[in-house]
Amino acid sequence: MTDEKIQRINELARKSKTPEGLNEAEKEEQQMLRNEYRQSIVANLSSQLDNCSIVDEKGNVIKKVTRVK
Repeated sequence: MTDEKIQRINELARKSKTPEGLNEAEKEEQQMLRNEYRQSIVANLSSQLDNCSIVDEKGNVIKKVTRVK
């Protein structure tokens, strides 16, 4: 997600709070950008979890962390 897209999300959020509001095209754009943002957050978190390991009480390092979907 680029900084320009995040700025656009913020612009649309500010505009939606004005009396003018958003038109239909802007509402669709806002929803599309929000979905893309959510997907990037999930991908980043998944990547972080894939690189995590756990040390059990015996000192064994478990590399693979099973994620719940």
